[in-house]
Amino acid sequence: MPAYELPDFYLPHPPRLNPHLETARAHTRGWAADMGMLDDPDIWDEHLLEAMDYGLMCAYTHPDCPAPELDLITDWYVWVFFFDDHFLETFKRSRDVKGAQEYLDRLDAFMSDDPPEPANPVERGLADLWPRTVPAMSPAWRSRFVRVTRDLTQESMWELFHIESGAVSNPIEYIEERRKVGGAPWSAALVEHAVGAELPARVAGTRPIRVLTESFADAVHLRNDLFSYQREVEQEGELSNCVLVAERFFGSDTRRAVEITNDLLTSRLHQFEDTALTELPELFADEAVSPPEQEHILRYVKGLQDWQAGGHAWHTASSRYTKPGRSAGMPGIPGVPRVPGVPGVNVSPAHLAGAGGLRNHTHIPYAEVSVRLPEPYMPFQVRDNPHLEEARAADVAWCGAMGFFDAVPGIPATAVWSERQLVGLDLALCSSGIAPDAPADALILATNWLAWGTYGDDYYPQVFGAARDLVGAKLSNRRLKEFMPLDLTSAPVPLNGVERGLADLWPRTAGPMPMESRRAFRTAVEEMIDSWVWELTGLARNRVPEPIDYIEMRRRTFGSDMTMSLARLTPGRRIPAELHGTREFLGMTNAAQDYACMVNDLFSYRKEIQFEGELHNCVLVMQKFLDCGPDEAIAVVDALMTSRMKQFEHISTADLPTLLDRVEAGDALRESVAGYVDELRDWMAAVVRWHQRTRRYLDSELAHPAATRWTQGPTGLGTATARIISLAHAWGGHAGSAGAA
Repeated sequence: MPAYELPDFYLPHPPRLNPHLETARAHTRGWAADMGMLDDPDIWDEHLLEAMDYGLMCAYTHPDCPAPELDLITDWYVWVFFFDDHFLETFKRSRDVKGAQEYLDRLDAFMSDDPPEPANPVERGLADLWPRTVPAMSPAWRSRFVRVTRDLTQESMWELFHIESGAVSNPIEYIEERRKVGGAPWSAALVEHAVGAELPARVAGTRPIRVLTESFADAVHLRNDLFSYQREVEQEGELSNCVLVAERFFGSDTRRAVEITNDLLTSRLHQFEDTALTELPELFADEAVSPPEQEHILRYVKGLQDWQAGGHAWHTASSRYTKPGRSAGMPGIPGVPRVPGVPGVNVSPAHLAGAGGLRNHTHIPYAEVSVRLPEPYMPFQVRDNPHLEEARAADVAWCGAMGFFDAVPGIPATAVWSERQLVGLDLALCSSGIAPDAPADALILATNWLAWGTYGDDYYPQVFGAARDLVGAKLSNRRLKEFMPLDLTSAPVPLNGVERGLADLWPRTAGPMPMESRRAFRTAVEEMIDSWVWELTGLARNRVPEPIDYIEMRRRTFGSDMTMSLARLTPGRRIPAELHGTREFLGMTNAAQDYACMVNDLFSYRKEIQFEGELHNCVLVMQKFLDCGPDEAIAVVDALMTSRMKQFEHISTADLPTLLDRVEAGDALRESVAGYVDELRDWMAAVVRWHQRTRRYLDSELAHPAATRWTQGPTGLGTATARIISLAHAWGGHAGSAGAA
């Protein structure tokens, strides 16, 4: 077996060392002893703590903070690494699932102003750290910090479940769960504290800030996986490591899996840079971010950069990952200049041109493609709604009344849609399979939503995309949001089909909703239309998205986030919000969304790439990431899609019942959960059947003179659609054929 070799890391920022290193080392050594962390030599002793050198880690990752702050930050990292090792020795090795859950649940009580008496070093450390940390920060930051700390601790159960079952995650599941259990979002929150620059609450949840934090987190975790592969996989029996995930998913040897993992790390670093340089300035302008707020955000970004550079330097020096002599000659070690005169930086043409870099800007649109699509793995059957024909006729009438067939100035095809195209789309067929038991008026309403979302998704590229009019698209979005007043009062006079359709649909759908549900529904629509602008921005820059950003944004562009929000709002279904936030519910829901999105990308690949010059397709994304041809990329997407479906099956039949037993769910809750699962099954089966039967992807349609740019599948509410069906019916709404008279 060949020796394990670390890859050629992309290191764009030089590490710097905090001058208070020695005081941090001395302080944290005493603090760990006081907390009892050195009492059990099977976990830690003073020699082991010295060798791992968390003082060095924090001095590298937080080079500018004063000595008292560095002491605090170092104590936090000693606590989190001790927690990890304590959990390994106490629960992972013994496979004590019940005891582990009780232990983790108790930790939540120590993130409060009135904690219980600590019973072990982990609890004692958290009880000490909490009052030293939170008084300096706002309630909004405290809320975020509680959430990421809870993720870090509670998601240790995910690792334990995988060890117990012997299962290795699929790549998408791995990235999602590693982001929680790996702790880098927690590290990002501590960066705010360390640099004294709390993110403004009003922009902390925006896409640029979210992507900066998540790309930082993913890069930290992937780097750690590369360094810790031998320790975790070969010595500890861990199954949660991206190198192992790549070995299993791609069927590759370790060397190739290391390359793939490092390419993903490089891609995430490029995503971080791209977001900081292109999306932050737009955020500042769009949200009128004040100069002091901008300064806080930029200090946060610099803090994340320092953490990346310092984290790599520490990995090369700490005994936790590096054996004596192993680091010799390793690229990017502090003191080894890879860029002339800049110690610790390693930036080569291959890094700049590779995954996530210049390669993603080199796609030549409208290239001819010829591919053979695989048969989708679909274990569920479709049932049709008896009111299908009525919905078909009503939708054509409604679209005509909304002006979807009217001429639009300035686009090559004169109109975005023709009636012939709409009939060929057959969106009612999709709604029919998603909600086979809905009454006629609700099925019509859902089909109207599908038509509106799909029309809007086609309208934006034709009206704003060809002209690279991003300002016009943003202004259009601002107007669209005005057509969804929460109080259902006046809205502007609609000026085009997209506005007219939403002006008609909003009161028909939101009217019967309680205010809380109405607000959640509006947010989901806003996120979907904002994702249309994200796609237009990529087209304007000729940038193919990197894989993780694409998959996560695809749920919005396809409208599947909307679907899930509607499913959660179904009247009569009582599923607590805490249950929707569990690992099991999130994993099942995201798996279903990704399956449907990738089905669409496979069927629409030729249409989008050859006929539309599109860049936002998972097959093309994989081509650029893996630097491969379309056939190999299609095989990868099909394998991802299948793995997500099998994950859905496993969660819904094994993990979910276990969760319901753990929370002692009653019959009513179990019935509500079963209904939610059945709707996801119906949704995925209907999406596959629709793609197989619609005329949207046929050569005869692609070659038709009027077929200028039909984008994705039934998006917009991407098939969200038919959750509106049950909403309208259960809340007593009147769908009819409003607007089509």
